[in-house]
Amino acid sequence: MQPILYGIPNCDTVKKARVWLDQHAIAYTFHDYKKQGADPEHLARWVEEAGWEQVLNRRGTTFRALPAADKQDIDAAKAVALMAAHPSCIKRPVVEHAGGLLVGFDAERWSQALA
Repeated sequence: MQPILYGIPNCDTVKKARVWLDQHAIAYTFHDYKKQGADPEHLARWVEEAGWEQVLNRRGTTFRALPAADKQDIDAAKAVALMAAHPSCIKRPVVEHAGGLLVGFDAERWSQALA
């Protein structure tokens, strides 16, 4: 399975991840949330595998701008709904690969999983 990199093209962390993949000659498919959206079924699988706390980006401006009610009492189902409605609330990048799932960019962890 060729890795699939999910993210937003102008995100600095996604740019670093793409450079890292290119430097390590790892072919991948890029899924752009802005153009292709975020599939709730994928999000639910990611949340099940990694936990909503890892997948939901609560530090970003999109999440911080949400109404207070949306940011309270978050559980897995609510996190998936928020991320499906606001893809910028997904931590970036996410990589699906043959060995599992990587959330966020960490060169050492990526080397162990992908290289």
